[in-house]
Amino acid sequence: MYRHTFLRALGVAAIACAVTTTATTAFAQNAATGYPSKPIRIVVGYTPGGANDILARLVGQKMSETFGQPVVIDNRPSTGAIIGTDAVAKAPPDGYTLTMGASGPIVFNPALYAKLPYDALRDLAPVSMVGSFPLILVVQANSPYRTVKELAAYSKANPSKSNYGASAASFRLATELLKNKTGISAEHIPYKGSAPAVQAVLSGEVLMTLVDSGPAAGGIKGGVLRGLAVTSAKRMSLLPDIPTMAEQGVDLQITLWSGLLAPARTPPAIIQKLQAEVARIVKLPDVRERMSQLGIEPEGSTPQEFARVIAHEVPLWLGVAKANGIQPE
Repeated sequence: MYRHTFLRALGVAAIACAVTTTATTAFAQNAATGYPSKPIRIVVGYTPGGANDILARLVGQKMSETFGQPVVIDNRPSTGAIIGTDAVAKAPPDGYTLTMGASGPIVFNPALYAKLPYDALRDLAPVSMVGSFPLILVVQANSPYRTVKELAAYSKANPSKSNYGASAASFRLATELLKNKTGISAEHIPYKGSAPAVQAVLSGEVLMTLVDSGPAAGGIKGGVLRGLAVTSAKRMSLLPDIPTMAEQGVDLQITLWSGLLAPARTPPAIIQKLQAEVARIVKLPDVRERMSQLGIEPEGSTPQEFARVIAHEVPLWLGVAKANGIQPE
């Protein structure tokens, strides 16, 4: 009798579980079918003008045309892009609040900040990597040094005059690694975006910055900035006169990325809908042309591929920080 009652209860529980699972799946599918039914917000953790901001606006404009809903770009600059990233991590998981996340707040910040208000692996759902890009070591065009070796020699001889601007953990860790590889001596000065870091070089506030090409290319082409080296394996087609680090005897190769992420627990059907749209957008000729002008390689990866990159790079940069004696703040 007891066995019969138990089995019958087990059967009822199994049916209830199946009904719940079916209902949940149906709810997710229905949510994606009607999505989006209101404006979408893409949070950018930096000031306007940098690569992330430009990519967010490119993607947002095309997404708005497809979905028939406004896509609002919400710039929330802060050191390490922590404020904007945390805002998305804590937003409702309904697909209406996203972030154009960079390597910095996602995979570099854990190496520099002991207590982040978010966990990139736990609190954010990767949608798609949008683009990847190298960094450029930039100084004033009227400076006396034309190579990384000359910059290193100057910084060693003038440590009190040597500093660098960095707007995110990625740029800071990359520069600290550059210092380790070359003997450059320079103090870190934080900024809230790539554009302000470049402006600081122009004004003489800092000696140099290692930055994405978006806010630097105009100054380099205009003759007010000098690019000493790029961190890619080969020269950039955008700025072919700038040699690679390897060409100057520096063993340093770094590629950063920007990608669309949503709050964790966003329905998979909505994630897939957003990913398909990003993959479509980065194949458009005008988008590819604009990205090429910025020195950005279009990606359009799947959520799974993007998640694997993040899971690999978080411990990688933790190791770099530890190897270079950088203690989390």
